Amino acid sequence: MNVDLSKAHWFKSSRSGGSKDCVEVAFLDSGHVGVRDSKNPTGPALEFTPGEWDAFTAGVNDGEFERS
Repeated sequence: MNVDLSKAHWFKSSRSGGSKDCVEVAFLDSGHVGVRDSKNPTGPALEFTPGEWDAFTAGVNDGEFERS
């Protein structure tokens, strides 16, 4: 699916400290969530359904992706 992301409002975590090595997120009009690399804003972006995004953020909050 090709989605026009040119008008998306991208943001990154307030914890990024102004670094350009971040992931940016946009909540799209379709209800989906876009994710891109802040170093390459014109490059490819990933798009997730609301359910996929909810599962991911729940996993983050539960520590599922913690490195040992």
